[in-house]
Amino acid sequence: MEEMDNEVDVIQSRPGQGNYMKELQCDLSDGEWVHDRSYPLYRAGCPYISSGLSCQRNGRPDSDYEKWRWRPHGCSMPRFNALDFLERLRRKRLMMVGDSIARNQWESLVCLVEGVIPSDRKDFEASIEFDWAPLLVELDQGPDTDRILRLDSIERNARTWRGVDILVFDSAHWWTHAGKWSSWDLYMEDGRLVRDMNPMVAYEKGLTTWAKWVSLNLNPTETRIIFRSASARHNRDNGWQCYNQKEPLQYLGSKARRIPVQTRVLKDVLNRMSFPVYLQEITAMSSLRRDGHPSAYAEPVYDSDPGSHASDCTHWCLPGVPDSWNEMLYALLL
Repeated sequence: MEEMDNEVDVIQSRPGQGNYMKELQCDLSDGEWVHDRSYPLYRAGCPYISSGLSCQRNGRPDSDYEKWRWRPHGCSMPRFNALDFLERLRRKRLMMVGDSIARNQWESLVCLVEGVIPSDRKDFEASIEFDWAPLLVELDQGPDTDRILRLDSIERNARTWRGVDILVFDSAHWWTHAGKWSSWDLYMEDGRLVRDMNPMVAYEKGLTTWAKWVSLNLNPTETRIIFRSASARHNRDNGWQCYNQKEPLQYLGSKARRIPVQTRVLKDVLNRMSFPVYLQEITAMSSLRRDGHPSAYAEPVYDSDPGSHASDCTHWCLPGVPDSWNEMLYALLL
């Protein structure tokens, strides 16, 4: 998907102050995908879906990937109720911050609520926003051609997060980009430039900068923070392909069940914070859904060979998997 420079997209509905989200005692991430013909919860023609995620419009012949519902073990996750969600968001701002996967989730959420908002008025005075900040910390162009990732600078990005009632963060995939896919040439910390650094060491430093900003600038009685774990990818690097997959996996192999290193780093940083942050675990549930990616059915088409690594096995078709992430978010609101 096209990358955007610190861009904020907003869908607004407009009269109240609802309850803040409370953590559930049940583990919503432990469950299974069940086929449910009453899904999807919105039409594939939702105008907020990016061209690359409109899999049916791009020629995907099957639609079963839209009809799977996540069912946690040991507790129930309510069906998304758009009017109730907006009522709980009345006179509040919700912002999703991160990369194109966060944008993927934002598009899902606005499509979930879009169908119930009257076209001639905005009744809830609520906003659902997206902020492009894939690394959270700042990425600058250096004096020459070098791109500099500033591991201890965040204010330029973070200024848009002030005054938001519910913040949903995502930052994982960009930190593992290497070679021609890397977004920076140098790291900067304490005024010093470094060319080589273990990416997970850099990730921990960047998250620590984010955590310090949150603790110094936000009030936990006014702002609720959720940090979503890394979304699963099903490309050849991970030993799988997503092209022509029609059903979810029934179980994960031992390699796939291992906690991703990004999640371990994230948990360590969150455990050191005094500010309460809810970790929304979606990695394992998403790992089962190799059938849910755009694959070759994206615009523009990624490659003449639809089974190649160039197919999109990272983002998610909409309607699809991110809808369940947002049903989980709705359950937190309840």
